[in-house]
Amino acid sequence: MTDFAAIRKEFPILDQEIHGHPLVYLDSAATSQKPQCVIDAESDFFRTINAGVHRGAHELAARSTMAFEEARAKVARLVGANSAEGEEEIVVTSGATAGLNLLATAFGNASLGRGGEAARRFAVKPGDEIVVSKAEHHSVLLPFQELAARTGATLKWFDLDSEGRILSNTADEVITERTKIVAVTHVGNTTGAITDIAPMVKRAHEVGAVVVLDACQSVPHLKIDLHALDVDFAAWSAHKMYGPTGVGFLYGKRDMLEALPPANFGGSMVELAWMDQEAQYMAPPARFEAGTQPVAQVVAAGVAAEWLMNIGMENLEAHERVIAGELLKMGQIDGVRILGPQTNEQRIGTVAFEIDGVHPHDVGQFIDAQGIAIRVGHHCAQPVHRHFGVYASNRASSGIYNSVEDAQALVEALKKVRPFFGVE
Repeated sequence: MTDFAAIRKEFPILDQEIHGHPLVYLDSAATSQKPQCVIDAESDFFRTINAGVHRGAHELAARSTMAFEEARAKVARLVGANSAEGEEEIVVTSGATAGLNLLATAFGNASLGRGGEAARRFAVKPGDEIVVSKAEHHSVLLPFQELAARTGATLKWFDLDSEGRILSNTADEVITERTKIVAVTHVGNTTGAITDIAPMVKRAHEVGAVVVLDACQSVPHLKIDLHALDVDFAAWSAHKMYGPTGVGFLYGKRDMLEALPPANFGGSMVELAWMDQEAQYMAPPARFEAGTQPVAQVVAAGVAAEWLMNIGMENLEAHERVIAGELLKMGQIDGVRILGPQTNEQRIGTVAFEIDGVHPHDVGQFIDAQGIAIRVGHHCAQPVHRHFGVYASNRASSGIYNSVEDAQALVEALKKVRPFFGVE
């Protein structure tokens, strides 16, 4: 049986008090805390093998490159993107936002004729459609909204049900023969709802569309197999999966990556460059990794991936399901409204809520005074808030280090909010 109390002790930041109270950290959807092994991996890299990767013939460069590529392989195994053939399907980025923008830019370049015949599958033109959903983080919505504006394509979207779940059962109507790209979230960063993406993927591939998955909130919380999900691309960030900030990953099916034109240009991504003719770019993933990589952070992210696999994502899922059940009890408090699924089914332990008569920022400050960290604002997802008729909310989001007692502490604190502000 997994000892989650012992796992919690691996996070040194949690061993402190905030405003005289033991820290309860319930903001993992924004950024997760880091276990000591991840912290050590980053600092050890700088102390022992710091050097650029894929450049230089000296020993430190060789060791650095090996550590970098080993980390990439670990991340691939975590998300089911490793292959027996050893074909690389993981691109290092500076975060999920960078990965999604990389795709939107590359699709735009293909629309300009870059990449030749192989890239035509990604080209978008007037009359084509790009499909997102109302549940999207701005890092999904905005890059593809801008791509539509640049190419003359039409932006369409999936609507949501009363609990904020994407209506994937409308895939046959929303995704048409004109659809070129479908970009959707796997787990809502506000609602915690797990999207049933299978109908979307099936319909998109029937019409020849490319599927892009925002996996930021699923990779840290669910057992993921990107090959089984059959999405074409997926992006996520290391800092949400107990790794460092400044690092993310973009998954792409190998044939897709090989056909995709580059989006960023510079060193280490070009095979041959001339003054008077088009450059010849390297094979993926190097084609998409221009410039100096955040090597220490990638190595530490690989340690985080290995650490998660050693714990077992199934064990983590089961643990967080218990925490989610406790957090959902806030819905029994007078004046508290949960924005998202009300039951502990097909969701993760991320629960957004509003309190009648009290501004979310006031709620957040009151909760912080109890030593409890939660998120305040629109969580970079304004359309889903408008769906619920609000402009902002509070959000509690669990991680592997949270306990039932953490969730109970928040629920008890929420009971005191309205009385404190004199709201009847």
